[in-house]
Amino acid sequence: MRFLLLILLSFSYGAMAQEALFPRDTSYTFRSAYEKLHKEYPSIKAVDTAAPKGVAVRQNLVYRRLGNRALHLDMFYPATSRNADKAKKLPAVLMVHGGGWRTGDKSLVKPMAQQLAAAGYVTAAVEYRLSLEAPYPAAVHDLKAAIRWLRANAAEYGIDTSRIAVYGTSAGGQLAALIGTTNNLKKLEGAGDHQQHSSSVQAIIDVDGVLAFKHPESEEGTMAAQWLGGTYEEVPQNWQEASALTHVDKNTPPVLFISSSYPRFHAGRADMVKVLDREGIYHEHWTMPDSPHSFWLFHPWFVPTLQYTTNFLNKVFKQQ
Repeated sequence: MRFLLLILLSFSYGAMAQEALFPRDTSYTFRSAYEKLHKEYPSIKAVDTAAPKGVAVRQNLVYRRLGNRALHLDMFYPATSRNADKAKKLPAVLMVHGGGWRTGDKSLVKPMAQQLAAAGYVTAAVEYRLSLEAPYPAAVHDLKAAIRWLRANAAEYGIDTSRIAVYGTSAGGQLAALIGTTNNLKKLEGAGDHQQHSSSVQAIIDVDGVLAFKHPESEEGTMAAQWLGGTYEEVPQNWQEASALTHVDKNTPPVLFISSSYPRFHAGRADMVKVLDREGIYHEHWTMPDSPHSFWLFHPWFVPTLQYTTNFLNKVFKQQ
């Protein structure tokens, strides 16, 4: 009994040490979002989190190691896609959660990832380092490493490496847009495994994520400053470099914008659309009327978000 107690104490100490090394803000969850939104939108309903029939799941796969820190992702895919022949390989989507670059986790994109898998896509819900653990550009480096991991493991999951999209919500939407507009930008690639593979993506889905941190339409403040390593006055180069609007050009892939009714989360979109139009790059924009931020987590907005996403992906990928 004493031996067992020592093991348990040792395990608890290790867990506490791990938490001390990698602090987490757990304030943004399905529950906290529901409790906040239900007051103003009493008819909202939770989304089913069970995997649809025919969707296979592999959880907590390590895609990157930094010393004793492991970063994980969850894979969702049609059960028939693994080890598929070349003609049957499927597009993939990297799923990036929101939470103000400080909180949230990969479970927040699980329902959407599962439904996209049911629609014929290989999806990966990804963990990345948040602002309490590591400031910008750590999250960008992590996400690009995750895309390289998808390409390195493409054969196992039946992924067509020429058709990879990045999908993000809120802060994840900002990151998705930044990832997609910085294809082949060495400065933001970061170190890590699978450098022989590209981190480029062929489509962007930005769900209510800002496109410019310093902009007449932007209201970003403390949360952004925590992630970006200081205020705009202190580190203006980070605020500019982390904005997708800074990088959008003729090489930007097709973009889908899905927006709430809150203007502050649209910062930079109109200017980005002007560039996309000038360069002849396909894009779509849909707004959810009378919707809150975090609308994508709940009914009645979850299904339209899914439909807009699958329609866009089918158009830019499956109809190639």
